[in-house]
Amino acid sequence: MSANVTVRGSDDVTASEPAAAVEAAEAIGAGTVEAAEAGTVEAAEAAEAPAGETAGPIGPDRTVAVVGTGTMGQGIAQVALVAGHPVRLYDSAPGRAEEAVAALTARLDRLVEKGRLDATARTAAVGRLHAARELAELADAALVVEAIVELLPVKQQLFTDLEKVVGDDTVLATNTSSLSVTAIAGGLRLPGRFVGLHFFNPAPLLPLVEVVSGFATEQDVATRAYETMRGWGKTPVRCADTPGFIVNRVARPFYAEALRVFEEGAADPATIDAALRECGGFRMGPFELTDLIGQDVNEAVTRSVWESFYQDPKFTPSLAQRRLVESGRLGRKTGQGWFSYAEGAERPEPHTAPAAKAPERIVVRGDLGPAAPLVGLFEEAGITVRRKKGGGFIELPNGGRLCLADGESSFEYPKQDIVYFDLAFDYAAATRIVLSAREDIDPEVLAEAVGLFQALGKQVSVIGDVPGMIVARTVAMLADLAADTVDRGVATAEDVDTAMRLGVNYPAGPLEWAGKVGHQRVCDLLGELHVRYPSGRYAPALGLVRRGYAEDAEDSR
Repeated sequence: MSANVTVRGSDDVTASEPAAAVEAAEAIGAGTVEAAEAGTVEAAEAAEAPAGETAGPIGPDRTVAVVGTGTMGQGIAQVALVAGHPVRLYDSAPGRAEEAVAALTARLDRLVEKGRLDATARTAAVGRLHAARELAELADAALVVEAIVELLPVKQQLFTDLEKVVGDDTVLATNTSSLSVTAIAGGLRLPGRFVGLHFFNPAPLLPLVEVVSGFATEQDVATRAYETMRGWGKTPVRCADTPGFIVNRVARPFYAEALRVFEEGAADPATIDAALRECGGFRMGPFELTDLIGQDVNEAVTRSVWESFYQDPKFTPSLAQRRLVESGRLGRKTGQGWFSYAEGAERPEPHTAPAAKAPERIVVRGDLGPAAPLVGLFEEAGITVRRKKGGGFIELPNGGRLCLADGESSFEYPKQDIVYFDLAFDYAAATRIVLSAREDIDPEVLAEAVGLFQALGKQVSVIGDVPGMIVARTVAMLADLAADTVDRGVATAEDVDTAMRLGVNYPAGPLEWAGKVGHQRVCDLLGELHVRYPSGRYAPALGLVRRGYAEDAEDSR
């Protein structure tokens, strides 16, 4: 890793080397390589600013400078270069900028070899790419993007020095993912022209850019930066300067809830990963993803957000992950994390229940809510379904009840055999269903529940009796933090959902997903979790509660 790149970058897609970064992006489902790597003529044309509009995009004839030539710096430079800009690369380490120019040239050559870039366009791009040995060579830049070490004093000094070189109309931008944009700009003479441009790693592949307005950022500057990113073929989202911005703030529960279920002994990492992948529709599970990111990176980002929010319990780090980091088991880069990456090592298999006989008939009592599509699937599988009034559950032949995870636990009903099943993003497409029940449940009831879902062609995992299970509590907490982010004016609901879909490839935006499940149902689940874990971690955010009330009011009309 370059000295100019910190390990405390955006944990969700960051890797330490370019090849690993591409692997991480492809693993979570980055957009098309062709569009992201090669850029388009249309993107360059879209960047031409209409005359007289100061908030328009920076035209492709204007120079873009990038300070810092590590993985992120090179990636950002490549994006600007293929969008048509003259690009200057600067690094404080002697010779590093020249090395970066050579590396970028080699990347363009590979794009030509793969047929993703025209040879003429490659020659023109290389002609626009230059290494700068002194900051003074960046004087005519219309935009300077910094991608150096994540140390506040170092960044502050860099921009103080840049202000002495560039014109007053130059837009200054930081790619920080963990520091305050406001604080970096605090000592500038013109802090209004300073903005955050948080690219995701690898920048040429991932479409999302968080455009972050600091306390002093002028609206015209933020708009110009936003439109420039659109001109580069990116999908920008606007957000205010807050710890973690959008993605690194809202994504915390994806890791935290999985770790909490593991710490409570309800399921092992392989089973939790399988639940979120095969039932929840996420591209990777949290344990395999943090192994790919680096346990030290992921834990540091979590701790940074937690500390920045004054140790808010919603962001509490995991002791189990801390111990993993202390042991030096950092994931793929050390050969061991939650899983072993030694040559020949076999990945642990998720717990999968043995085959069981499916019941011939069931009774569906009331509305199953987001699990309603299961009724049609059961009927298609040849199971007789009777519908009766009730509280929203499936009645099994031996008297047991099969209930969608609601934040309660099976052990709370000692006189009733309750089996909970987890939320799925799409019950028809899900290849695994997760069940939970107390230890002393009637084994015949549990076998009926297992067989019922196996009759649909699903693999079934049975985990411990944990409130909210795995997918349901994760989605509820993601929606909770997303609603709070919107309610506090950090970003719009549309931008939050867009950021989470594109930044970390969630199957749906958290607020969109909560709307499908039902905001009131999500609030109720969190309320039940709050009763059982009275730390404040699961207390529903006011923004989510408002949505629940609005939903009820709409339904009552």
